[in-house]
Amino acid sequence: MGNRPIERYLALYLPWLFAILFKWDPLISYFIAWLGSFLIFYLTLSGWVKPIPADRPLGEQLMRPLFLMQIIFAGFMCCTTIFYLLNTLGYNNFLKIDNYYWIIDNDRLKLTAQCQRYYCLGHAAFVTGILVSMNYSKERRFYAQKNNLADLLLKVAIACVPVSVLFTKISGLAQFSYQFSSLSFIAGTLALAYAIPAKKIFNTLISLGLYALNFYQALTSGFKEPIIISIMVLGIFLYPNYKKLVVSIFVPLLLLSFFILPTYVGNFRQQAWSDDASADAASKTAIESTLNEEVSDDTNWNFLVYRLSEVDMFETFVESTPANIDFYGFTLLKQSFIALVPRVFWPGKPITEDMVMERVYDAGVVYRASAVSAKPAFIVDGYLSGGVKGIFISLFLYGAIAQLISNQAEHLFGGYILGSALMFSGLFQILWRGLSFEFLINTVFWAYITMLLLHWVFVRLKILYRV
Repeated sequence: MGNRPIERYLALYLPWLFAILFKWDPLISYFIAWLGSFLIFYLTLSGWVKPIPADRPLGEQLMRPLFLMQIIFAGFMCCTTIFYLLNTLGYNNFLKIDNYYWIIDNDRLKLTAQCQRYYCLGHAAFVTGILVSMNYSKERRFYAQKNNLADLLLKVAIACVPVSVLFTKISGLAQFSYQFSSLSFIAGTLALAYAIPAKKIFNTLISLGLYALNFYQALTSGFKEPIIISIMVLGIFLYPNYKKLVVSIFVPLLLLSFFILPTYVGNFRQQAWSDDASADAASKTAIESTLNEEVSDDTNWNFLVYRLSEVDMFETFVESTPANIDFYGFTLLKQSFIALVPRVFWPGKPITEDMVMERVYDAGVVYRASAVSAKPAFIVDGYLSGGVKGIFISLFLYGAIAQLISNQAEHLFGGYILGSALMFSGLFQILWRGLSFEFLINTVFWAYITMLLLHWVFVRLKILYRV
């Protein structure tokens, strides 16, 4: 495990163990597990468990799994449950409801603490997988000319657009369209971050146009996450050259987006999904409504409690499994391998969404007659597969595989910029949040194949040169 003693890795699991010792008091147990994730962040991001790679300054390696991926994946998984806990304790918009009107559900409180312990264990296992596999010292066999990176990134961003459109026209291959669309966004944002300090006016204008197009698509997606990611990624890429600017502008902007986006998305969905307005008209109306009306406290609080984290859904699964439904064992993995086959080669392949939703219906998360989609998070599928053991194994493999892909990307593409920042972040963005086994394994597998094909293309086009 690198050049640090194994005891430092074991220290990552102390919050989980202490939370178990105090499970007789759900509130104490919850806070030990919840604060434990912040301790895990500190121990890993400070280099205490394993030294941070020294090949680049810290601000220039944020797209590696240890940093952005851990912060997003583990942050959303482990830290956002605090609002749900407050709601369980009888708080609304951070104000305590009179005890006469609110009785605390102790069974719900115990479940919340139990799920938080699972999250803490999952976080420790996930980051252990990353740290054990993190090795950027492998000798690189390829390199790209650094003086052409700004132009190269812009060309990649532009070239990926028609490829993405092409795949939308081929039945059964739509997932490759998402890959190249995401790759175009990352490449264009990177190109913008390179063009501004280099004072390349043409590159800056084209990159700004691409970024504006991607941001518009995020605004009209009907979801909050693409908008937040658009802001976050640009800030991270600009950070090495404009540290103070990014901290003073992008951090408040991200905080503001969490405050207003629930209202905006609610207005957009009302217009586009209920009133059948076009995406463009719905977006304009939603922006006007959001700016002209007071942001709804109830909308924001419901978002923080039930949408920002998925602990409410997790609790329902924990209640039903294994009490009413046995652990699934390897069933979910078998379904994942079925999902790997592109529909263009197997038109009659079972619909992945239907396979995933079966366990959602069986657990009683939503009713079969409901039109709501409620796909389980990755840690939930780990739990459903084998309880505590399933969480540890699945989350350890999750972190290890993500890190091995990042290692390989930098090895094949000549370093961090084209490897982790472009290919890993562009093709494997699903790893930032995680989804059900079937969706995640399918996406990661074919994204890896795409990465190998792009490496072959880059070598043939003499974008990459052999050392």
